[in-house]
Amino acid sequence: MKQTFEQKSDPPQTLASHTPVVQSTPPWYSFWKFSRPHTIIGTTLSVIGLYLIALAKSPAGFSIDQLTVVLGAWIACIGGNIYIVGLNQLEDIEIDQINKPHLPLAAGEFSQKQAQIIVAIAGVIAALFSVFQGPFLFATVGISLAIGTAYSLPPIRLKRFPFWAAICIFTVRGAIVNLGLFLHFQSILELASKNHAFFSLPSSFFLLPSSFFLPSEVLALTLFVLVFTFAIAIFKDIPDMEGDRQYNITTFTIQLGKQSVFNLSRWVLTFCYLGMTIAGALWLKDVNSIFLGITHIAALGLMWFWSLKVDLQDKAAIAQFYQFIWKLFFLEYLVFPAACLL
Repeated sequence: MKQTFEQKSDPPQTLASHTPVVQSTPPWYSFWKFSRPHTIIGTTLSVIGLYLIALAKSPAGFSIDQLTVVLGAWIACIGGNIYIVGLNQLEDIEIDQINKPHLPLAAGEFSQKQAQIIVAIAGVIAALFSVFQGPFLFATVGISLAIGTAYSLPPIRLKRFPFWAAICIFTVRGAIVNLGLFLHFQSILELASKNHAFFSLPSSFFLLPSSFFLPSEVLALTLFVLVFTFAIAIFKDIPDMEGDRQYNITTFTIQLGKQSVFNLSRWVLTFCYLGMTIAGALWLKDVNSIFLGITHIAALGLMWFWSLKVDLQDKAAIAQFYQFIWKLFFLEYLVFPAACLL
């Protein structure tokens, strides 16, 4: 999403033509690029948004102590995020030298050893910060790490197959993150209302709420993000045809063509926004349906307005529109919790 792509050129004949030139990039900026900032922002907003929805459905009310809970969940999720995107870059160095030459490994800003250390530390942080915060967060992070590993790492390497690649992406972003984080915050808020010191002992892992439920608002958001992330999953490969084809990574873009995938992505997003607008009017009783409808119709109109100007022969234009789709994704985790609170 933050990529700046060069104009399309003839496919390179050798990898030598893509030998990266090491530049004096500040280490912190290389790490920021390595973490794929758009995924970090998405993870951060999902943690905050799902906490706010759980808070809106809880009788416990807000207390300053809950910020520790949110921070703990955020650290665990960010660690998992960096592990997943970092592992993918470790396995895709040659491909990224064609598709995304600005990334730290492809550009030579990080060595493989350095990247391996970062990925290992991120994975350990994710595991440690989740295991002591309760079973729902531990399951959310653990399943996400497992799927992320299967997505990138041989011999499974599910990203080779367009169907399974899409399943991995929208399952984690759509179902596991939304349902797992909501259940985690819901259980924490219930335990807090009963004066449990949740972080006091490792045995807190075994503390479970007396009951838990998934309200219609969470199910609606989960379905929205599930379908929305499918659009992201298929769209992200449009500017990467050159490298994917050269290294035998089969994608929907290679199978169906740029225009077909671009159109499919637009109609999937249209379904998301119209569906949420209708759900807010007819099904979701505890949200501000007017606010929800106006914001979603406005986002839908803006998406179509921008999409009509995209030149599919211009990789920079495609990348910019992809960035815009991610911004719409971010916006949902602000708009929907606001509709619940209003």
